[in-house]
Amino acid sequence: MDYQDIIKEWKQKKFRSLYWLEGEEDFFIDQVSNYAEEHILDESERGFNLTVLYGKDTDWSTVVNACRRYPMFAERQVVVIKEAQAMKDILKLESYIDKPLESTILVVAHKQGKIDGRSKMAKLIKDRGVLLSTKKMYDNQLPAWVEAYVHGLGRAISQKAGILLVDHIGNDLARMANEIDKLLVNLPEGKKIDENDIEKYVGISKEYNVFELQNAIGQKDITKVMRIIHYFSSNPKAGPIQMVLPALYNFFSKMNMVFGVKGGEKEIAAALGVHPFFVKDYIKAAQQYGAEGAEKAILLLHAYNLRSIGINDSGVEDGELMKELVYKMMY
Repeated sequence: MDYQDIIKEWKQKKFRSLYWLEGEEDFFIDQVSNYAEEHILDESERGFNLTVLYGKDTDWSTVVNACRRYPMFAERQVVVIKEAQAMKDILKLESYIDKPLESTILVVAHKQGKIDGRSKMAKLIKDRGVLLSTKKMYDNQLPAWVEAYVHGLGRAISQKAGILLVDHIGNDLARMANEIDKLLVNLPEGKKIDENDIEKYVGISKEYNVFELQNAIGQKDITKVMRIIHYFSSNPKAGPIQMVLPALYNFFSKMNMVFGVKGGEKEIAAALGVHPFFVKDYIKAAQQYGAEGAEKAILLLHAYNLRSIGINDSGVEDGELMKELVYKMMY
């Protein structure tokens, strides 16, 4: 069961006595715990029947006492433990989890790790309640996640717009969701999000960004490359060299892997760990550079990364450093 399934059941008024949320991806945990806090109970019921505790400020006896109370003027009460990983005696909840009160919904948000799956506590959680174990998403899964998140809000987003968001924000689902939510507030109902909307409301240029620079370098389009680098020089926040160089290193490292893959685009996408939408870009770049060119680019990126932090460099400006780098890579 994933976080959306839990929320879907709650909307259908289907509840269990325990929901244990754990793992690496805080966004999914927050989505469930926030929904429990804000939506399971009606506004008129929350005053008497909602208890929110924080792991570092509570102990097992406080939690158990809260859970064993009966609801007032409602069918059920909700107890939420946030940042439960900071609760020192959390394992002592075992006795309550073994015999929970049916009228209490206990939601435990345990971030940054998981309980030992071999322990008695873990077995009880699975037997008596619902366990949500989250993992950090791989980068190649992000475009599909953005599309699904937007679709879940009853809207649509173009593939290019989604890629711009992913390229700009990276693997931060909370920030990504926040940007999408803010963006939708500004758009007419039913409007599909496109790259023009991303440029206008998120502040990402649809022409001058790391993704477009990467593609231009891959295609050896020197005119476009220099135009983007000039834009970055004039707008340092749009493409700081500390962000550009790792992105290019990742691009050429993946492109170099193309030469060792047997099969078509599907096999290449799986081997590189990228979304199928990107595969043609890597294949075209591999054809442009060849294996030797890709290795040369990787070595240059390593050397210029050192120069960008002042090693073996006499203080050349970032824009000039980038121009020098890409010219050596492409010729």
